[in-house]
Amino acid sequence: MKTLGIVLIVLGIAAFIYTGFTYTSKETVAEVGPIEVKAERERTIGWPPIVGVVLVVGGIIMLLIDKKSR
Repeated sequence: MKTLGIVLIVLGIAAFIYTGFTYTSKETVAEVGPIEVKAERERTIGWPPIVGVVLVVGGIIMLLIDKKSR
């Protein structure tokens, strides 16, 4: 439980600081016979900062449960 709590806290802090990430994908825009037109598109995946807060709180709860069970 202690390890899981620490991992949740670390993930929560990271999720709170980095609220998303961007990646580039190549997509076929048009295809006419043997000719293909491709474009690079930038996509963003994001999550609200509350996700980080929930993970940190969950990690703290896990640490408290671990201390009470001993």
